[in-house]
Amino acid sequence: MHLLKLMDLSSKQINEILNLADQLKFEKKNGIEHHLLKGKTLGMIFSKSSTRTRVSFEVGMYDLGGSALFLSSRDLQIGRGEPVQDTARVLSRYLDGIMIRTFAQQEVEDLAKYGSIPIINGLTDYCHPCQVLADLMTIREYKGGFAGNKLCYIGDGNNMTNSLIVGGIKTGMEVSVACPKGYEPDEKLMQWASANGKFTCTDDVLKAAEGADVLYTDVWASMGQEAEAEERKKIFKNYQINANVMSVANEKAMVLHCLPAHREEEITAEVFEAHANEIFDEAENRLHAQKAVLVKCLGNS
Repeated sequence: MHLLKLMDLSSKQINEILNLADQLKFEKKNGIEHHLLKGKTLGMIFSKSSTRTRVSFEVGMYDLGGSALFLSSRDLQIGRGEPVQDTARVLSRYLDGIMIRTFAQQEVEDLAKYGSIPIINGLTDYCHPCQVLADLMTIREYKGGFAGNKLCYIGDGNNMTNSLIVGGIKTGMEVSVACPKGYEPDEKLMQWASANGKFTCTDDVLKAAEGADVLYTDVWASMGQEAEAEERKKIFKNYQINANVMSVANEKAMVLHCLPAHREEEITAEVFEAHANEIFDEAENRLHAQKAVLVKCLGNS
């Protein structure tokens, strides 16, 4: 099994991962060992650096009885022009699985195509499935389920938005997105969402947030967009989760952020701190959700 993008998973498979994540979280909290990947080795390829991705996968493999090997693109021949298909075939002879955090989705797809071991997408410019599995886990913990909940994303129609749309629709939530014109999510994903659930995309923040049970945002300029940061601040200045937005959402609405957060840009410090428990539970759940993915992908059964 691979995890290349959430679209590849059925609703049943997503819920199975979340159920396993809940179990593994309970066991870790109660000191119950679960060495389900004893003797297995995960190679972690990083073309984009990350705090949460590296630490959570490394600790996750340790908890599961395996080991993780950090592979910077600067240290691999793939960073010096070796074709992806060659790297995939070589690493398949050394490792039991690969997690890759990179730019192009095609690189992840090619690793799976040419390799013979499970591939896990740790992030691409197109999607971020591991983060959204942790998000869904957190929503279910706080809301008790998905049915009847409205998930609202405010900000750039980026990789997070793409995966949130798929995860939200596949778990039966209503999904609304507020983005400036010209910064919408992937067009094909939006068409799919409209055909398979209740979905709206608008440039009106308050309209999108009205009645929301879960509010979500991300930084205005993602990794690789640093040169656009100042221009994006002007474009996205009204796309912020603040007191006005909270006032039109449901009274008990939760707030999530994939981190790192830029307070007073995409979210006010007041709202962030009021919902810090939810946001840092979400960050913790990266560990548990990814452990479930690792077991599903690298496990023997």
